[in-house]
Amino acid sequence: MGLCVTFLLMFTAVVIRLADVQVVHPGRYVSLGVRQRFVSKQLPAGRGALLDRNGVELALSLPQKSVFADPEMVGESGKLHQTATALSPLVHRSVADLEATMTGKGRYVLLAHTVAPAVAASIEKLHLAGIGTFDEFKRYQPSGDVGRSVLGRVSTDGTKGSSGLEEQYDSVLTGKPGSITYERRGTADGGTDRGGLIAGGRQRVDKARPGSDLVLTLDRSMQYQAEQTLEARVAATGAKGGMAIVSRPSTGEILAMANVTAEKPDGTLGPAVPSSNNASLTATFEPGSVNKVITMAAALEAGQITPTTKTEVPDHLQVADHEFTDHDEHPAELWTPTDILVTSSNVGTIEIAQRLGKTRLDAALRRFGLGRSTGLDFPQETRGSLLAPQDWSGTSLGSISIGQGISVTAMQMLEAFNVVANDGEYVAPRLVDAIVHPDGTKRRMPASAHRRVVSENTAAMLRAMMTKVVSEQTGTGTRAQVPGYNVAGKTGTARKPVTPSMPDNGYMDLNGRYHYVATFAGFVPAEKPELSIIVVIDEPDPSKGGYFASDVSAPAFSELARYALRLYDIPPASVSQAAGVPDVSESAKGYSDAPLPEQAPTTTEPAETTATTAPTDGVGASTGDDKGG
Repeated sequence: MGLCVTFLLMFTAVVIRLADVQVVHPGRYVSLGVRQRFVSKQLPAGRGALLDRNGVELALSLPQKSVFADPEMVGESGKLHQTATALSPLVHRSVADLEATMTGKGRYVLLAHTVAPAVAASIEKLHLAGIGTFDEFKRYQPSGDVGRSVLGRVSTDGTKGSSGLEEQYDSVLTGKPGSITYERRGTADGGTDRGGLIAGGRQRVDKARPGSDLVLTLDRSMQYQAEQTLEARVAATGAKGGMAIVSRPSTGEILAMANVTAEKPDGTLGPAVPSSNNASLTATFEPGSVNKVITMAAALEAGQITPTTKTEVPDHLQVADHEFTDHDEHPAELWTPTDILVTSSNVGTIEIAQRLGKTRLDAALRRFGLGRSTGLDFPQETRGSLLAPQDWSGTSLGSISIGQGISVTAMQMLEAFNVVANDGEYVAPRLVDAIVHPDGTKRRMPASAHRRVVSENTAAMLRAMMTKVVSEQTGTGTRAQVPGYNVAGKTGTARKPVTPSMPDNGYMDLNGRYHYVATFAGFVPAEKPELSIIVVIDEPDPSKGGYFASDVSAPAFSELARYALRLYDIPPASVSQAAGVPDVSESAKGYSDAPLPEQAPTTTEPAETTATTAPTDGVGASTGDDKGG
């Protein structure tokens, strides 16, 4: 009797269980079965490539295997130490580190990102319980570090941009992951064969969609040459670093943007190498005499001077509580604007600025693009430092007119020179030419924005004057010459604010030494500019060939211009320069190129900026020693 009752109870339990499975909760168990039988895996999406203007790949993503572990399966196998020992030499991690990573609960831990194919194959052949591989993408730059500071970097797994154009255009470059869902088999004992694909079983694939490619205005060949030239120049001059940009003034296209550094993390100097920081856009410096071009343009445009206007220029000038000087002593001379520009006279430039006034000078600086964004929207790009006229000190008109007490980026300064090259129009810079979608369609980026800054006549007169800066023997830019071509340009050698500094002199370090930034900017052919170039050398060592831009930066301009003219097959211009610009006077031709003697400390308030850091506000007096530069 008892046995019958037992069987009856067991039968009742089975009936109840069947009712629950088939009638009361059938969906729950069907879902459980589906989850056990079906598995979904993500299919990674390739990241779009970065291409130069000629379609050469500068950065691309290639699939590679990454290695993971299932800690529960490793633990159940009882072979934790053996597994870690086998993997250690393959993934270059210590046995103890691997054991710690694979210990504990959970079903997934990453052991190594994007290993070499041979390493992945070796790991798979080991058939280690709980160890597997999956596809990821690794970012490659086929040309090495060429364009490193502009292109930027991506995250370790190759999926997200972390700097440069990779960061700025991350949403364009990033693809959309796909997935695959399939039926997997199992074994009665849950053995190692569990999880394999069922032949003929149901599966669904949602294909990954790769990201779009980005076609840049950069030219790999020009970029490489710019970096090589800059590295050699930084090494030869014992400088901390340097910047060089090559562009097409008429379109705003940037053909090369090079940034190199010789400064190591501990502050000492080593070999010059490509920098990861795009200092051409993210760092500022006081431009020095290259800024005199803007002062001269503003005065010509306002009608305060003409090319034949003669100004009495002494070798020193008191402005408020500061005495500004020219590089060398000279008697008071009657000099034209051309004479003043060719000799890079501080005093003559300041006298012209005084006719102009601070309101019009400030307006001109802003029209030329200083103190405002270039529109490139590059990550961490800075606008530089340019105070409102009401905040200027008594000496600001003097210092700002000759390029001290303000801060600019190399890109801003080159764009200002491009205004002169472009018959008085500002043309915004461009780094990206087009976006190529995965289906092959190409979307061109909008053309650069244009706006008029000065008249065509003003620009033509300035080009003629700037040509004499390079062509005349007494000019400060003679070493920028290119055989067979006329070059227009301007040098700038500016004292650099330092921290810590001497009391009441923000430009002198505690050892009583000044530090300099040497700049040459210009364009070629001068009559009909096809190329514009700026070269900025940060803190050249005076004991290694000097620190003036005429000796430090101008030769690099010449080398880059020669290469670019050959590369793009640009002939000399067949048009003549603007009439009405007089020759350099005899007194200006005799202006001495003697070295600058050491000067006593001067009371200054520099724009608080360096060639390697972003600026803070501050405008003050010039040191007044900018010759030849």
